Amino acid sequence: MIKRLTILMMGICLMGIHLVHGQSDHTGHRRVTGTYAITNATITTQPGKQLSGSTIIIKDGLIQAIGKNETIPVDAKIIEGDSLFIYAGFIDMGSQAGVEKPEEAKKPENFDPSNPPNDVAGITPERSVLDYWDISDGSVGDWRKVGFTIAQLLPKGEMLPGNAALVVYGATESTNVLDESTGLYAQFETVRGVYPGTTLGLMAKYRELYKNAELKDQHAQLFASNTNGISRPEKNKSLEAFYPVINKQVPVIFEAKEELEIRRVLKLQQELGFELVITDLEEGSNLAQELLEANAQVVLSLDLPDDKAAEADLKEATEAAKSAHKRVVEAYNSSLANAGKFEKAGVKFGFSSNHVKQEDALKNLRLMISHGLSEEGALAALTTHPAQILGIDNFAGTIEKGKLANLVIATDSIFSEEAKINYVMADGYLFEYDVTKSKKGNGEAKNLTGKWNYTSETPGGTSSGEIRFSDKSGNLSGEIDVDDPNGGGTITRELENISYNGKDLSFTFSITVQGQKLTVSTKGKVDGADFNGTISIRDMGNFSLTAKKVPDLKF
Repeated sequence: MIKRLTILMMGICLMGIHLVHGQSDHTGHRRVTGTYAITNATITTQPGKQLSGSTIIIKDGLIQAIGKNETIPVDAKIIEGDSLFIYAGFIDMGSQAGVEKPEEAKKPENFDPSNPPNDVAGITPERSVLDYWDISDGSVGDWRKVGFTIAQLLPKGEMLPGNAALVVYGATESTNVLDESTGLYAQFETVRGVYPGTTLGLMAKYRELYKNAELKDQHAQLFASNTNGISRPEKNKSLEAFYPVINKQVPVIFEAKEELEIRRVLKLQQELGFELVITDLEEGSNLAQELLEANAQVVLSLDLPDDKAAEADLKEATEAAKSAHKRVVEAYNSSLANAGKFEKAGVKFGFSSNHVKQEDALKNLRLMISHGLSEEGALAALTTHPAQILGIDNFAGTIEKGKLANLVIATDSIFSEEAKINYVMADGYLFEYDVTKSKKGNGEAKNLTGKWNYTSETPGGTSSGEIRFSDKSGNLSGEIDVDDPNGGGTITRELENISYNGKDLSFTFSITVQGQKLTVSTKGKVDGADFNGTISIRDMGNFSLTAKKVPDLKF
């Protein structure tokens, strides 16, 4: 499939024409008009403040008016919100959606593992996460479906992978960048077999880098102010990446999940004096006072431990096993209560989606609420608190006139188990989700599971291959065999964003052409054993794809 099409695309790239990251028509997410009116809805303008039966007017990506008797512009696209609940778009304080991990640095010959090059040791603070981010990646759309409209992107890597950035999940033809550098990301991850290698070694290395950067910054400032008698400073990208931190222009965003890691980070901050955001906390409410005194910003993980151990049947277990199980249950309940304890201690915090599955995010929030976190506190952690921490509360975090049109529009109160997100507006672009669609089978998935032989018609000719769908516990998954656009025969790609309601089927998968990742979108209709649809690749247009299910042979 798409072999000839990708060859054509490669030819375009070789001619020096840049492929624009455009919004695919199949999504229906283009702005039909720049003006919207959502009428007669229940609007939570900020945590604790709600308007009923009100209208929001949006024009050119901004909120123009909110109220009960607003005059609707004649060119507005009207959304009837009689049974809908509207919230400010959620803000993700730690996301890696659409972020690629850079290639692993090659170790030079005969290098000394006790003194490796910085990139080999996972020390690349000069990198920007934006160089490795693709908004058209399916995971970005997945998190938008949950209600996230703004995200602080975290780079992938080890000890010091690079600079974080702030983006809005708007249209793919836009840059979507709100801030190119929001902080220097650090974590307790080391590269095996090379220094620093251990947690204590990592802390020592961090101190060394920071102190050397301070000296280098002082040298550079002296040289700039008076060259007489001052040697010219040599360039060092890794150390220079610390300058904004040293000058308190941006914080260090340090991942620390456990209490011991949190204590270590606080000790480093106390020694060196940098501004600090501690992210992905899974515990640490016992350190609330220390965090407040350090003026450290807090980001909690949306991830929660597995509850299988808590549900174990111990009727015939030994006393030792029961005692161990009791400790596991206590740790599980403590993790669920962590957010509520932070709230009671007066610590403002946001949430990070890093390390959690998209389908578990709101479910885990409901668990936190059932263990002490207030609904108002949960909504604040998704909206107003991260906006304040990131310094963007002048245009995000609440629903007010003049702010960005970032909205979550649900069928019920957002923390209700019955709530489904019907629309998300990001940067004024409306994304509609059919709440009747589901990956769950309910008998419908049985019609889809199995092998399908497909044929695709492109400007380059006809190609064919196989698609395979499977249904595990009511959740659809799949894979497709395609011709490798870079040569080398056939490759298998995993299907993403599968949506099937018994008739309409859509999914995406990715391919890489000359190092550039492209998302292929497919949609169409299933009629018995036949599928008729189209594929699209960014701005390349739509092309036909048909498939026929392979009969299950029973003997």
